[in-house]
Amino acid sequence: MPLEQIVDQAFLPAAAAITRRDIPGAALGIVTADGRRAVRWNGLAQIEPHEESLSRETWFDLASLTKVIFTTTAVLKLVEEGRIALDDPLIAVVPDLRQYDMNAAERRLTFRQCLAHRTHLPAVEPLYTYGQDPNTLRAFILQRVWRSGPPVYSDINFMLLGIAIERITGRPLIEHPLPRNLSFRPDPHLCAATENCTWRGRVIRGEVHDENAFALGGASGHAGLFGTIDGVLDFARGLLDGSVLSAHSLAAIRSRESEKRTVGWEGFYPGWHGGDACSPTTIGHTGFTGTGLWIDFDRGLAWSLLTNRVHPSRHKDSGILDLRRATGEQVIALFDGRTRL
Repeated sequence: MPLEQIVDQAFLPAAAAITRRDIPGAALGIVTADGRRAVRWNGLAQIEPHEESLSRETWFDLASLTKVIFTTTAVLKLVEEGRIALDDPLIAVVPDLRQYDMNAAERRLTFRQCLAHRTHLPAVEPLYTYGQDPNTLRAFILQRVWRSGPPVYSDINFMLLGIAIERITGRPLIEHPLPRNLSFRPDPHLCAATENCTWRGRVIRGEVHDENAFALGGASGHAGLFGTIDGVLDFARGLLDGSVLSAHSLAAIRSRESEKRTVGWEGFYPGWHGGDACSPTTIGHTGFTGTGLWIDFDRGLAWSLLTNRVHPSRHKDSGILDLRRATGEQVIALFDGRTRL
């Protein structure tokens, strides 16, 4: 079956979700290791305050895909350049982390532990409620006595990694160069809307949905990146063909650090968002706004489903887990019906 037919059929669950008004719109893209791709899209980029159609060129708030597309990749490239090692403590480049307590647990955290979410740090904290000065908030993150708990998926881990990247490179994340069709500062008129935010008092479009990333200046290690479906597929293809990261770095993002985590990414497990049909070595990640990317290295295949499911409100059941799983199951079943690469 041609790739174009595969993506058309695999888009049917998203089309049904749009018809039911579970989500306003969606774009689904598939890319192979040899560069073939197909994209399907439909629905609305914005419902409120007026309707606008979604297109292939629509930019999406990628939310936590920032963690893998930008932050994890940036850290691994710094490792490749010999500027840090994965098992270096963060204080090697951020010596003022918990600087008033030399025995603080945060001073022993390593890049690898933060990337793999193997720390004592909490999942999230409403930092934006403490103020909106980015430099003061960064200082707060570094000096806060964080409550301790078992390892969980944590935005705080990636906020610290973002600060470390800024220290090493000497520039704010929002000023880092990015590939075509990825940006921390997109044109709002080209973006899918996210939430009608009660805190900001407006429909969010072209500025990061995540409140903490917004308060930190628009870009953080955990959120802030925007991209089109082709921008995400370009990145995925680069991982499949080995042009984005070295073989050593690719081994790191494919090797388990825990039952469900690799360095930066989520690894396949039964019931995950990517569906159960993909190979056991598949990696993936999702974003709160309704985005996702999965890479099946065994098949030489990647797919991304981008939606604006939080528009106009996150406080509804969009059925995003079932939609992601149904899409992934369709992609693999249809792909396996043709000659493998």
